[in-house]
Amino acid sequence: MAASVVVVERPAESVALIRINRPEARNALNMEVRKLLAQHMTELGNDNAVRCIVLTGNDKSFAAGADIKEMSGVGTVDMILRDSLKLWRALAACPKPVIAAVNGFALGGGCEIAMTCDIIIAGESARFGQPEVKIGITPGGGGTQRLTRAVGKYKAMKICLTGELFGAKEAFDMGLVSEVVPDAEVEKRALEMAQQIAALAPLAVQQIKEVILAGQDASLETGLRLEAKAIQLMFSTHDQKEGMAAFIEKRKPQFLGK
Repeated sequence: MAASVVVVERPAESVALIRINRPEARNALNMEVRKLLAQHMTELGNDNAVRCIVLTGNDKSFAAGADIKEMSGVGTVDMILRDSLKLWRALAACPKPVIAAVNGFALGGGCEIAMTCDIIIAGESARFGQPEVKIGITPGGGGTQRLTRAVGKYKAMKICLTGELFGAKEAFDMGLVSEVVPDAEVEKRALEMAQQIAALAPLAVQQIKEVILAGQDASLETGLRLEAKAIQLMFSTHDQKEGMAAFIEKRKPQFLGK
């Protein structure tokens, strides 16, 4: 029986790990992988036992882009019927924090999947890029939109129009990557951070993610109002009372997500 192209693991309490598993194709994103990623992310997002998710590939590739062999003969109607946008939305809509652990190549759709995540931990040798223009197409999973919001118009234009690849340090310097660590420590560091986040108040974590994402495309005044409502909501939760009591009593809080 063939191995699954997407594997879900539970490496630590309240933490789930999703692994893209097509090493023979550098984890290229065929439709099976895309559908399974959307399915697993939706299921884990609805699982109250999961508080943080790590998304990764292997030591050679996070995901080296779309599966070109699968796409090469497809026509416009087929692309419309595939409606890949709904699969990308499922990744971006996950209410739990998602950490991308990137080793090797994160190109095209691989770079775009990393950008749907909330934090990106990259190995020193990781390579990013949106090289779609080199095969006669455009980015189709957020490369022209999320990248521009992350790094600004002029960097995004250069990346998308030239199709040139860039390394982890440059990605960090332009604000695309959260941390750069030695290649061998990428997954370990991502899991450490996931456990750190999972130990915190789940409702507060969820509201922080929601407000940051909703506010980034709103006016400052609207964003501040969203933020004010979020903190007001926290004061009717068990975790707010527990967190403040634990601080005063100098003990570790026990957050229940209530």
